[in-house]
Amino acid sequence: MTHSLRIPDLTIPARPARAAWPAGVGPGDAGDPAVNDVDVIRVLGEARLAGTVHVVGAKNSALKLMAAALLAPGRSVITNVPRITDIAIMGEVLRRLGCVVRFAADDPVDPMVARGGVERSRSVVIDVPEQPGAEADYDLVRRLRASICVLGPLLARRRYVRVAHPGGDAIGSRGLDMHIAGLARMGAEISGEHGFVIAEAPDGLHGADILLDFPSVGATENLVMAAVLARGTTTIDNAAREPEIVDICTMLSRMGARIEGAGTSTLHITGVRELRPVRHATVGDRIVAGTWAFAAAMTRGDVTVTGVDPAYLEVALDKLVSAGGLVETRGGAFRVRMDDRPKAVDVVTLPFPGFATDLLPMAIGLAAVSDGASLITENIFDGRFMFANEMMRLGADIRTDGHHALVCGHERLSGAPVRATDIRAGAGLIIAGLCADGVTEVSHVHHVDRGYPDFVADLRALGVEVERGTAPDEPDLAI
Repeated sequence: MTHSLRIPDLTIPARPARAAWPAGVGPGDAGDPAVNDVDVIRVLGEARLAGTVHVVGAKNSALKLMAAALLAPGRSVITNVPRITDIAIMGEVLRRLGCVVRFAADDPVDPMVARGGVERSRSVVIDVPEQPGAEADYDLVRRLRASICVLGPLLARRRYVRVAHPGGDAIGSRGLDMHIAGLARMGAEISGEHGFVIAEAPDGLHGADILLDFPSVGATENLVMAAVLARGTTTIDNAAREPEIVDICTMLSRMGARIEGAGTSTLHITGVRELRPVRHATVGDRIVAGTWAFAAAMTRGDVTVTGVDPAYLEVALDKLVSAGGLVETRGGAFRVRMDDRPKAVDVVTLPFPGFATDLLPMAIGLAAVSDGASLITENIFDGRFMFANEMMRLGADIRTDGHHALVCGHERLSGAPVRATDIRAGAGLIIAGLCADGVTEVSHVHHVDRGYPDFVADLRALGVEVERGTAPDEPDLAI
C-alpha cells in the first residue's frame, strides 16, 4: 500500500530543489534555503532504512580547522568540508577578521557525495592576511559557539584578542573557565567586559604545564592552537583524545607545528616561530555516521555507512551488537543490520573513546523502541535531556532524574508534532518518527541543518517517505 504524507487541513508546500553553491558562496549565504527556522520535516512512520549513505567531513573538526588557518599568513585549503550553515557562519567570522574566504568544489567530486548533482561537501579556500583582525563580533559568535576557537590562534599571532562570549545549543552550561585558566598559565592577561572575553599577551605567550580539570575538546583545541607559536614547551595533561583533536593536530603538524601525543591524554607542544599554510582534508563525521547506525537499528534496517573509520565508533557499535544487531566493519566503512526488535541496553556517555554525548538522543530513541528497560546516563552536558519531553510526545516512556533517564521500550511509537531543540535532538526526533505510527512533523529543523548536510535527501535515498516545507503561519492572537 502506498502512503501519502498529505494530511487534510495541513499541507506543506513542496520545497524547491537546492541549487549547488555558486562560486565563492558558502551555505547559509543569501538565497540558501537551508537557513530557515520555520521549516518543518515530516516523515511517515513504520519505515525501514536500507541502502548506503556516505558521510562527509566532521563539522566539529572543519570549524576548528578553519580557525587554525589563522595561524599562518597565506592560502590554506581545507577539503571535505560539510555543506552546512555553521560552516558559512565561521566563514563570515574569518571574513570579518580580514580573511578572504571562498568555497569551491572538491576535486574530484565523489558521486556518493554529490547525490542528485548537489555537492554535500566542498573545499574552503582561506587567504589569511599578515595582520588579521583581533575582534570576533557578538552577532556571529552568539550563533556559533565553536567560533570561540579563534581565541587561541589570534592571541598567538596578534597578542591581543577580543571575542564575544559564545552562545550555541541549549544543552547546558559549557563555560570557558578551562580555556581562560590555560591561557593565563601561558602568560595571557584575561578580562571581561560588556559580554566580551579580552585576552592580552604583550610579550607573547610562553610554554606552561597545564592540567585540565576535564578533558574538554574546546579547551584542548584553543590551548594547542595558542601553544604552537608560544616560546618553549607546553604540556597539556588530561587533554581530550577525540578524532577531531587528532585531525587538528595533524593539520598543525603539516603547517610546521611540533606536537607529540595526539590521540593520548598528554600533549607536548614545542613552540615554533612561524607556520606555513597547508592543504588538508577533514576527517569523516563520526556523529553523523553514528546517527545512521542507530537509525538502521531502530528501524530494523540494513544500512552501510562509508566515509568514516569505524574505530571512531567502537563503543557505540558494540552497543548495537549488544542490542541484537549485526555490525560489519571494513576500512573506512561499516554496515549495521537489525532483523528483530532491539534488546534494551544501558548507555553511559563519556569523553572519547567512550560513548559520545552527541549520540545520546539516538541512544534514547533506540531505548524507546527496545524490548525492556534501559538506563541512560549523561555525564557531559547538564541539559542534554531537555528534548526528552518532545520524545515523550511521540509516546516514549522516559523518566529523568538528574543525569539519568530510565526508558521503557514500546513496540511502536506514535506520530505527533514535535520541536527540535538542538542539532542532535532534531535528528533523533526525526529518526524516532520513523518508528512511529502515522506522520511525525519536526519543527525548528534549522538546528538539523547545522549538522547534517541534505538530511532529507539521505533519508529519501534510504527508502523513507519524507518531505520538507514551510510551517503554517502562527495565528494572530492579539487582542
